[in-house]
Amino acid sequence: MSRHHLDPADRAPLLHWLIFTGLCLFAAVLLWHYGLVRQMLAVDRTYISSVIVLLYFGASLHCLWRLIAVSREADAARGAAQLFAQGGQRVVVAGDGVAIDGVGMLPKGLMASHIRDLAVKSALQSGRRLDQTLLLRRLAGNLRGSNGFGGFAGDTLMKLGLIGTIVGFIMMLAPIAGLDTGNQGAIKASMNLMSEGMAVAMYTTLAGLIGSILIRIQYYMLEDATAKLFAFAVGVIDVHAVSLLEREAEHPR
Repeated sequence: MSRHHLDPADRAPLLHWLIFTGLCLFAAVLLWHYGLVRQMLAVDRTYISSVIVLLYFGASLHCLWRLIAVSREADAARGAAQLFAQGGQRVVVAGDGVAIDGVGMLPKGLMASHIRDLAVKSALQSGRRLDQTLLLRRLAGNLRGSNGFGGFAGDTLMKLGLIGTIVGFIMMLAPIAGLDTGNQGAIKASMNLMSEGMAVAMYTTLAGLIGSILIRIQYYMLEDATAKLFAFAVGVIDVHAVSLLEREAEHPR
Protein backbone atom coordinates (compact mmCIF):
# COMPACT_ATOMS: atom_id res chain seq x y z
CA MET A 1 0.00 0.00 0.00
CA SER A 2 1.27 3.45 -0.82
CA ARG A 3 2.05 5.57 2.19
CA HIS A 4 0.38 8.96 2.20
CA HIS A 5 1.96 12.14 3.43
CA LEU A 6 0.36 13.62 6.52
CA ASP A 7 -1.20 16.97 5.78
CA PRO A 8 -0.51 19.62 8.45
CA ALA A 9 -4.21 20.53 8.22
CA ASP A 10 -5.04 17.19 9.84
CA ARG A 11 -3.10 18.25 12.94
CA ALA A 12 -4.36 21.85 13.00
CA PRO A 13 -7.27 21.25 15.44
CA LEU A 14 -4.93 19.49 17.86
CA LEU A 15 -2.39 22.30 17.54
CA HIS A 16 -5.09 24.92 18.18
CA TRP A 17 -6.18 23.02 21.30
CA LEU A 18 -2.59 22.86 22.57
CA ILE A 19 -2.10 26.60 22.03
CA PHE A 20 -5.40 27.42 23.76
CA THR A 21 -4.67 25.09 26.68
CA GLY A 22 -1.15 26.49 27.00
CA LEU A 23 -2.56 30.01 27.33
CA CYS A 24 -5.07 28.80 29.93
CA LEU A 25 -2.31 27.10 31.93
CA PHE A 26 -0.20 30.25 31.76
CA ALA A 27 -3.14 32.28 33.11
CA ALA A 28 -3.68 29.69 35.86
CA VAL A 29 -0.01 29.89 36.87
CA LEU A 30 -0.26 33.68 37.11
CA LEU A 31 -3.42 33.44 39.24
CA TRP A 32 -1.70 30.90 41.49
CA HIS A 33 1.41 33.08 41.76
CA TYR A 34 -0.67 36.05 42.95
CA GLY A 35 -2.57 33.84 45.41
CA LEU A 36 -6.02 34.14 43.84
CA VAL A 37 -6.47 30.41 43.23
CA ARG A 38 -5.20 29.48 46.69
CA GLN A 39 -7.50 32.05 48.24
CA MET A 40 -10.48 30.66 46.33
CA LEU A 41 -9.76 27.09 47.43
CA ALA A 42 -9.13 28.16 51.03
CA VAL A 43 -12.26 30.29 51.38
CA ASP A 44 -14.66 27.86 49.67
CA ARG A 45 -15.63 25.51 52.50
CA THR A 46 -18.21 23.82 50.29
CA TYR A 47 -15.44 22.51 47.93
CA ILE A 48 -17.68 23.31 44.96
CA SER A 49 -14.84 25.30 43.35
CA SER A 50 -12.54 22.29 43.71
CA VAL A 51 -15.14 20.06 42.03
CA ILE A 52 -15.47 22.59 39.20
CA VAL A 53 -11.69 22.61 38.68
CA LEU A 54 -11.49 18.80 38.65
CA LEU A 55 -14.40 18.50 36.22
CA TYR A 56 -12.79 21.10 33.97
CA PHE A 57 -9.53 19.14 33.78
CA GLY A 58 -11.43 15.91 33.14
CA ALA A 59 -13.44 17.46 30.31
CA SER A 60 -10.27 18.99 28.82
CA LEU A 61 -8.56 15.59 28.76
CA HIS A 62 -11.64 14.06 27.14
CA CYS A 63 -11.58 16.80 24.49
CA LEU A 64 -7.88 16.07 23.85
CA TRP A 65 -8.62 12.35 23.45
CA ARG A 66 -11.41 13.09 20.96
CA LEU A 67 -9.22 15.52 19.00
CA ILE A 68 -6.52 12.86 18.68
CA ALA A 69 -9.14 10.38 17.42
CA VAL A 70 -10.50 12.88 14.88
CA SER A 71 -6.97 13.70 13.69
CA ARG A 72 -6.28 10.00 13.11
CA GLU A 73 -9.51 9.63 11.16
CA ALA A 74 -8.55 12.68 9.10
CA ASP A 75 -5.19 11.06 8.30
CA ALA A 76 -6.94 7.88 7.18
CA ALA A 77 -9.50 9.80 5.09
CA ARG A 78 -6.82 11.83 3.35
CA GLY A 79 -4.84 8.65 2.65
CA ALA A 80 -7.93 7.05 1.14
CA ALA A 81 -8.48 10.12 -1.05
CA GLN A 82 -4.92 9.91 -2.33
CA LEU A 83 -5.37 6.23 -3.20
CA PHE A 84 -8.59 6.99 -5.09
CA ALA A 85 -6.74 9.74 -6.98
CA GLN A 86 -4.26 7.13 -8.28
CA GLY A 87 -6.98 5.44 -10.27
CA GLY A 88 -8.43 1.96 -10.06
CA GLN A 89 -11.49 0.36 -11.58
CA ARG A 90 -13.05 -1.54 -8.69
CA VAL A 91 -13.66 -1.37 -4.96
CA VAL A 92 -12.91 -4.79 -3.51
CA VAL A 93 -13.94 -6.07 -0.08
CA ALA A 94 -10.98 -7.85 1.49
CA GLY A 95 -11.92 -9.37 4.85
CA ASP A 96 -12.53 -6.60 7.35
CA GLY A 97 -10.96 -4.03 5.03
CA VAL A 98 -11.52 -2.65 1.57
CA ALA A 99 -9.13 -2.14 -1.33
CA ILE A 100 -8.98 -0.38 -4.66
CA ASP A 101 -8.14 -2.90 -7.36
CA GLY A 102 -4.60 -2.34 -8.60
CA VAL A 103 -3.84 0.43 -6.11
CA GLY A 104 -3.93 -0.92 -2.56
CA MET A 105 -5.80 -1.20 0.72
CA LEU A 106 -7.56 1.83 2.13
CA PRO A 107 -6.22 2.95 5.53
CA LYS A 108 -8.35 1.52 8.31
CA GLY A 109 -10.83 3.94 9.78
CA LEU A 110 -14.48 4.93 9.84
CA MET A 111 -14.40 6.10 6.24
CA ALA A 112 -12.97 2.78 5.02
CA SER A 113 -15.60 0.90 7.04
CA HIS A 114 -18.31 3.04 5.43
CA ILE A 115 -16.98 2.30 1.93
CA ARG A 116 -16.81 -1.41 2.79
CA ASP A 117 -20.48 -1.36 3.83
CA LEU A 118 -21.36 0.44 0.59
CA ALA A 119 -19.52 -2.21 -1.43
CA VAL A 120 -21.37 -5.01 0.39
CA LYS A 121 -24.71 -3.22 -0.08
CA SER A 122 -24.02 -2.66 -3.78
CA ALA A 123 -23.27 -6.36 -4.27
CA LEU A 124 -26.44 -7.41 -2.44
CA GLN A 125 -28.93 -5.10 -4.17
CA SER A 126 -28.25 -6.34 -7.72
CA GLY A 127 -27.32 -3.17 -9.54
CA ARG A 128 -29.87 -0.79 -8.07
CA ARG A 129 -28.79 2.79 -7.39
CA LEU A 130 -26.95 3.18 -4.11
CA ASP A 131 -28.77 5.07 -1.36
CA GLN A 132 -26.35 5.78 1.46
CA THR A 133 -28.54 8.12 3.52
CA LEU A 134 -28.76 5.85 6.56
CA LEU A 135 -25.11 4.84 6.30
CA LEU A 136 -24.07 8.50 6.16
CA ARG A 137 -26.07 9.19 9.31
CA ARG A 138 -24.25 6.35 11.02
CA LEU A 139 -20.91 7.68 9.76
CA ALA A 140 -21.72 11.13 11.15
CA GLY A 141 -22.69 9.62 14.50
CA ASN A 142 -19.53 7.53 14.66
CA LEU A 143 -17.35 10.52 13.80
CA ARG A 144 -18.99 12.63 16.51
CA GLY A 145 -18.56 9.84 19.03
CA SER A 146 -18.81 11.24 22.55
CA ASN A 147 -18.44 14.88 21.51
CA GLY A 148 -21.76 15.59 23.21
CA PHE A 149 -20.02 15.27 26.56
CA GLY A 150 -18.74 18.82 26.01
CA GLY A 151 -22.24 20.30 26.20
CA PHE A 152 -23.00 18.25 29.32
CA ALA A 153 -19.75 19.32 30.99
CA GLY A 154 -20.25 23.00 30.14
CA ASP A 155 -23.81 23.02 31.50
CA THR A 156 -22.72 21.12 34.61
CA LEU A 157 -19.96 23.61 35.38
CA MET A 158 -22.36 26.53 35.04
CA LYS A 159 -24.98 24.85 37.22
CA LEU A 160 -22.39 23.99 39.86
CA GLY A 161 -21.46 27.67 39.91
CA LEU A 162 -25.13 28.61 40.40
CA ILE A 163 -25.47 26.04 43.19
CA GLY A 164 -22.43 27.62 44.83
CA THR A 165 -24.12 31.01 44.53
CA ILE A 166 -27.24 29.77 46.32
CA VAL A 167 -25.24 27.96 49.01
CA GLY A 168 -23.12 31.09 49.53
CA PHE A 169 -26.19 33.30 49.99
CA ILE A 170 -27.66 30.78 52.44
CA MET A 171 -24.40 30.88 54.41
CA MET A 172 -24.47 34.66 54.28
CA LEU A 173 -28.07 35.08 55.44
CA ALA A 174 -28.27 32.26 57.99
CA PRO A 175 -26.50 34.17 60.85
CA ILE A 176 -29.04 37.02 60.60
CA ALA A 177 -31.92 34.84 61.87
CA GLY A 178 -30.51 34.39 65.36
CA LEU A 179 -28.52 37.61 65.60
CA ASP A 180 -28.45 39.30 69.00
CA THR A 181 -28.09 43.00 68.28
CA GLY A 182 -26.93 43.69 71.80
CA ASN A 183 -24.00 41.31 71.61
CA GLN A 184 -21.07 42.93 69.84
CA GLY A 185 -19.15 39.63 69.69
CA ALA A 186 -22.10 37.89 68.04
CA ILE A 187 -22.44 40.71 65.53
CA LYS A 188 -18.75 40.48 64.64
CA ALA A 189 -18.95 36.69 64.25
CA SER A 190 -22.06 37.06 62.08
CA MET A 191 -20.30 39.58 59.86
CA ASN A 192 -17.42 37.13 59.39
CA LEU A 193 -19.86 34.37 58.45
CA MET A 194 -21.64 36.70 56.04
CA SER A 195 -18.37 37.67 54.36
CA GLU A 196 -17.43 33.98 54.02
CA GLY A 197 -20.81 33.22 52.48
CA MET A 198 -20.43 36.08 50.01
CA ALA A 199 -16.94 34.85 49.09
CA VAL A 200 -18.28 31.34 48.45
CA ALA A 201 -21.07 32.72 46.25
CA MET A 202 -18.74 34.91 44.20
CA TYR A 203 -15.86 32.44 43.79
CA THR A 204 -18.04 29.47 42.82
CA THR A 205 -20.02 31.58 40.35
CA LEU A 206 -16.82 32.91 38.79
CA ALA A 207 -15.23 29.46 38.59
CA GLY A 208 -18.35 27.93 37.07
CA LEU A 209 -18.80 30.62 34.42
CA ILE A 210 -15.13 30.72 33.39
CA GLY A 211 -14.90 26.91 33.31
CA SER A 212 -18.07 26.64 31.22
CA ILE A 213 -16.84 29.20 28.69
CA LEU A 214 -13.41 27.58 28.33
CA ILE A 215 -14.90 24.09 27.92
CA ARG A 216 -17.30 25.32 25.24
CA ILE A 217 -14.42 26.91 23.33
CA GLN A 218 -12.50 23.62 23.37
CA TYR A 219 -15.45 21.57 22.21
CA TYR A 220 -16.24 24.13 19.52
CA MET A 221 -12.79 23.36 18.09
CA LEU A 222 -13.60 19.65 18.28
CA GLU A 223 -17.01 20.00 16.63
CA ASP A 224 -15.57 22.18 13.86
CA ALA A 225 -12.84 19.62 13.14
CA THR A 226 -15.41 16.80 13.11
CA ALA A 227 -17.71 18.68 10.73
CA LYS A 228 -14.86 19.40 8.32
CA LEU A 229 -13.76 15.76 8.40
CA PHE A 230 -17.31 14.57 7.68
CA ALA A 231 -17.65 17.00 4.75
CA PHE A 232 -14.31 15.84 3.32
CA ALA A 233 -15.21 12.16 3.71
CA VAL A 234 -18.62 12.60 2.07
CA GLY A 235 -17.00 14.37 -0.88
CA VAL A 236 -14.50 11.55 -1.44
CA ILE A 237 -17.14 8.85 -1.02
CA ASP A 238 -19.64 10.45 -3.41
CA VAL A 239 -17.12 11.39 -6.09
CA HIS A 240 -14.96 8.28 -6.07
CA ALA A 241 -16.32 5.30 -4.14
CA VAL A 242 -19.98 5.54 -5.17
CA SER A 243 -19.01 6.17 -8.80
CA LEU A 244 -16.82 3.05 -8.91
CA LEU A 245 -19.44 0.90 -7.20
CA GLU A 246 -22.27 2.04 -9.49
CA ARG A 247 -20.12 1.56 -12.58
CA GLU A 248 -19.21 -1.92 -11.40
CA ALA A 249 -22.90 -2.70 -10.78
CA GLU A 250 -23.83 -1.54 -14.30
CA HIS A 251 -20.95 -3.41 -15.99
CA PRO A 252 -20.14 -6.44 -13.83
CA ARG A 253 -17.15 -8.52 -14.78
